[in-house]
Amino acid sequence: MELTPVMDPEALNRFLETDFPQLHTDGKVFEVVDVSPGAVVMRLVPGERHLRPGGTVSGPTLFALADVGAYCAVLAHIGPVALAVTTSLNINFLRKPKPGPLTCTCRLLKLGKRLAVMEASIFDEDADDLVAHATATYSIPPR
Repeated sequence: MELTPVMDPEALNRFLETDFPQLHTDGKVFEVVDVSPGAVVMRLVPGERHLRPGGTVSGPTLFALADVGAYCAVLAHIGPVALAVTTSLNINFLRKPKPGPLTCTCRLLKLGKRLAVMEASIFDEDADDLVAHATATYSIPPR
């Protein structure tokens, strides 16, 4: 399946800032850093509110990173469609992440007219061990 992106990182970040400003309410923590055929890489620099006791990034923050990354993977390939929505997301927490920057690689497994299916792999920014893995399905509104 050959997928050609129609939005680059700058366009995706602008879209998030204009259409979802609430994502950056406490400062910009999510950033799309790379787009390639069938994939997007997103970076999260967690703030104090994203941490939990025990010196780690919270589960809800990891879930949000997978969800926003998956959303951006879809948009990168269909264009700025604000009403594409999550229909399911399943996440497995595998390792305790450090309380620092994380990267999430989202790879499209299927991009249809109505549904997109992808996987998200989350890593501590400077490590190779997988912190969390998610699969997501997005509903794409009719054009």
